[in-house]
Amino acid sequence: MIRGLQIIAENRVGVLRDVTAKVAEHGGNITYAQSFIIEYGEYRNKAMIYLEIEGGDFDRIINEIREFPTTVEVTEEKPFEKVFGKRILIFGGGALVSQVALGAVTEADRHNLRGERISVDTMPLVGEDELVDAVRAVSRLHRAEVLVLAGGLMGGRIADEVKKLRKTGIPVISLNMFGSVPKVSDIVVTDPVMAGTLAVMHASEKAQFDITKVKGRKI
Repeated sequence: MIRGLQIIAENRVGVLRDVTAKVAEHGGNITYAQSFIIEYGEYRNKAMIYLEIEGGDFDRIINEIREFPTTVEVTEEKPFEKVFGKRILIFGGGALVSQVALGAVTEADRHNLRGERISVDTMPLVGEDELVDAVRAVSRLHRAEVLVLAGGLMGGRIADEVKKLRKTGIPVISLNMFGSVPKVSDIVVTDPVMAGTLAVMHASEKAQFDITKVKGRKI
């Protein structure tokens, strides 16, 4: 079982090292970690550390970290998978992104009402450099499940990044547009609303749709 651990600590050298060492000492396996400095509010300039830990003596871990002199606050939290669930990502031109998002949000709402957790992230982007950076970053995003690329023209270095992303196991749905991106995507969908719907259906554990079974097809 994976459990979430949130720590607010003093912003000092070695704090993250001490925390991760304590987790390892008691047999915990860190499956996800993030750390940043809080910019506003009561804890301004403090460090926020969030870990998802599998196994180990969790109660002992949390109690001993609480005793660190650098620790301000420690709480157990639900893992992101239980709160926000799987992530559908949509990049591209503004109007088309909104149409893909319409299909994705509508379908996600249907599944989430039945107890699943699927979230939809959108980012309207213009320009090859911006899209290259965004596609490249998808493999580093926690819980990323499917990427939908929505635009009128995408190719060149964007296509190169799509090929690399697919090697990590994250499928890519492309709208039927000009450029080389549709040729290197898993499937090509003409209707943007349907593209968003199919992305969510693939991520869902209950829907009867699997991108791998229609890979290379145009819908």
